[in-house]
Amino acid sequence: MKILLTNDDGIFAPGIQNLCKELEKEHEVVVVAPDRERSAAGHSITLHHPLRAKEMSFEGIESKCIAIDGTPADCVKIAIESLLEDKPDFVISGINAGPNLGYDVLYSGTVSAAVEGLLLGVSAIAISLVTDDKWEFSQGAKFVNKLLKEYKRRDLAKDILLNVNLPVDFNGSSRITKLGNRSYTNSFEQRLDPRGERYYWLAGEAVEEDNDEETDVRAINEGYASITPIKLSLTAFKKMENLRKWDL
Repeated sequence: MKILLTNDDGIFAPGIQNLCKELEKEHEVVVVAPDRERSAAGHSITLHHPLRAKEMSFEGIESKCIAIDGTPADCVKIAIESLLEDKPDFVISGINAGPNLGYDVLYSGTVSAAVEGLLLGVSAIAISLVTDDKWEFSQGAKFVNKLLKEYKRRDLAKDILLNVNLPVDFNGSSRITKLGNRSYTNSFEQRLDPRGERYYWLAGEAVEEDNDEETDVRAINEGYASITPIKLSLTAFKKMENLRKWDL
């Protein structure tokens, strides 16, 4: 299969390089990723300056690698619409260094890159490793290869992406999940600069509440990988008829 590989941690990140080395054993891979970390970039795209593409080479990687000075969504968009001769079979985004659980998907550059693939008619997977300090990506990379083989045998709608989160000590067990409840508290820390002027540093701690056994948060906390199907449509169809009754 032809695979476009991207991320939001940047082209130099160990997660994407480990995944590329694993996937290129069996697939035709092209890496198009940001030239630096663009975490929490969401689905932003670049409008006000040109994008530059620079071909890179990395030890142990045979696939073509291109760094873009833009966002994760930029990378997928420019790759499919300009850089690649043929549309890929898959867009795979990751392996992200850190979780993309629950409401994280609304901010995540990793997930947004996969969403951009769907918008351009390409099946997509986002994958993240849920850890803060143990960066062991090899098992996750092997799991992606296994997931691709199963995906190829099955039929999944083109408007659905798979958001995959792996526990740090992944043993191969997984659950099909829904998005859980994961938000942040005390998000901004106020400080003073040397001139006595206030500034704010985004920080905060994750809060995980009311997560039943079907959620991605619960699966990860119990040592399972979570695989969550996510749809593009955000329309609340059940509320449309009620809104039609409003005096507007």
